[in-house]
Amino acid sequence: MMNASLSNIGIWEMIEPGVRRKVFEPGQAIMMMEVHFEAGSKSSEHSHPYEQMSYCMKGRFEITIAGQVHELSAGKALVIPASASHSIKALAPGILLDSYTPVR
Repeated sequence: MMNASLSNIGIWEMIEPGVRRKVFEPGQAIMMMEVHFEAGSKSSEHSHPYEQMSYCMKGRFEITIAGQVHELSAGKALVIPASASHSIKALAPGILLDSYTPVR
């Protein structure tokens, strides 16, 4: 996924086919965004120096972290360690609430 910048705070943007996000105003050491996925859409494999926590608000996801596959469904959360290579695939239409620390 592309990095957030101050110019896109509060604006819905397409970041990959079938994936759009809205970045919320960050705090001093944490930031959050809401990410909507169409069924079958996915993020490319990537990593970043931020610790990430993803909370599934709706749907089901297959999240691969450092080669290990995890399933995430509504009401569940998981942590993606800083610098871990990861990708996300929506198994159904869904919404993730992602938090990052420190601020991206």
